[in-house]
Amino acid sequence: MGALRRSSFPAFVGLQGALYAAYGLEAPFLPSFFGERGLSAAEIGFVLAAGTLVRLVAGPAAGHLADRRGATRSVLGLAAAASGIVAFAYLPGHGLAALLAVSLLHAAATAPLAPLADALALAAVARERVFSYGWVRGAGSAAFVLGTLVAGQLVGLAGLASVVAASAAMFLVMALATTRVPAGGTDGGAPAPGLSGIRALLGLAPFRRLLLVAALVIGSHALNDAFAVIRWRAAGLGAGTISLLWSLAVASEVVVFVLAGPWLLARLGPARAAMLAAGLGGLRWGAMATSGAVPVLAVAQASHGLTFALLHLAIMRRIAELVPERLAATGQTLYGTFGLGLASAILTAAGGLLYGALGAGAFWIMAALCAAGLPVAAGLGGAREKRPSV
Repeated sequence: MGALRRSSFPAFVGLQGALYAAYGLEAPFLPSFFGERGLSAAEIGFVLAAGTLVRLVAGPAAGHLADRRGATRSVLGLAAAASGIVAFAYLPGHGLAALLAVSLLHAAATAPLAPLADALALAAVARERVFSYGWVRGAGSAAFVLGTLVAGQLVGLAGLASVVAASAAMFLVMALATTRVPAGGTDGGAPAPGLSGIRALLGLAPFRRLLLVAALVIGSHALNDAFAVIRWRAAGLGAGTISLLWSLAVASEVVVFVLAGPWLLARLGPARAAMLAAGLGGLRWGAMATSGAVPVLAVAQASHGLTFALLHLAIMRRIAELVPERLAATGQTLYGTFGLGLASAILTAAGGLLYGALGAGAFWIMAALCAAGLPVAAGLGGAREKRPSV
């Protein structure tokens, strides 16, 4: 315990806690804030979609810059500070033009935050060998829940603008927390290659494979995120039951990140852990497609830690094994962009069409994606595989 306190673990808990608390404060209520400031439903969708497109470009660009300059921590700190400052600019905004401009800037600033924070955490885990990445990420998930709970109270007390201000403040706290974590292995050292580094990583078959696994299995969660509540309300579930089901999913995520995930990963290895996540994902979405019974849904939600968190841990392990430290930020932002962001955006958009046409049967399509991910996951490999030269 003493070694843990002396390590960088407390600093990373503070960093991830501030980041995900900021997200938890802002994410549930930002669309409502836009509506309060004069945007129609169509305009809100347009602003959110435009932000997604900006993130797809800004994330890899920031990762490339961080590696190119050997300055992951510095880029992260600047991005966190910019996220907070820009978020405060929402407060005087009214109308489409003003809110769209702020939203695009905010999307660009926040795009690299989680990937760069993960890159620094993985470097510290490998260097110090005192704590697990899952412990850090689990603290972030817990902070997200806390932020969401606080946001609900703030809205009731002071209105929607208060959660935007609170989220902005937490981004600034994150910028301060960045100064407390150790720099990555390449910070201040020899710069990484230019755009050839991005091309080299995307040219690696194992790296492309992990992006595809994430896109198929984690991407399949997009339909659940967007339409689960609609599905449950149609099945007659009340608001209290729905809240408990969501809480169960988040609790399972924290348990897997902190306790079960590192244990399973050590015994199964990345490939079999990813296969377990994909297989359970297929079962989970099959249950969602066929039943609205609370016991069935409770088991499905409790599996979230294994269908999402375990796969994320497996992919983090493979990135650490495959990607040289001098390209760590680039690797993380490519994963965040193509493995997570782009896949989720496409499947969220497609999910609306599928759910409109098939209803709950659309979850069978998500189950099929997980089934397609099984053979891809089987080829992820493990630590015994030699790190490619890039």
